[in-house]
Amino acid sequence: MAKQKNNTGKSDATSATVGYEAQLWQMADALRGSMDAAEYKHVVLGLIFLKYISDAFAEQHAKLVAEKTSGADPEDPDEYRALSIFWVPPEARWSHLRAQAKQATIGRLVDDAIAANLKELGYGG
Repeated sequence: MAKQKNNTGKSDATSATVGYEAQLWQMADALRGSMDAAEYKHVVLGLIFLKYISDAFAEQHAKLVAEKTSGADPEDPDEYRALSIFWVPPEARWSHLRAQAKQATIGRLVDDAIAANLKELGYGG
């Protein structure tokens, strides 16, 4: 049976959109360098975790800033925990890491951010 074509005239097997996916792949490949794949997955998963919790935190933080006149405190961890959102310490927030991305110490900063988040969760000292 012949493969159906979509409205662009391309077969389904070749109609993937190329855009940010290609750019993400290039960045991931540059990050990987000569690192072993088994080690690389831990780095990438850690970054994805940091980005995910930081995005959820930032969204709630913006809401709390807007509600500050009503008594909301955007820097109170309980404001986030009450909604099952991770409290992210200032030094572990994605915006902070992004601002430091060009520094030679970015690896240490990411490690420290992960450690700070684990500490908030009760892991580590």
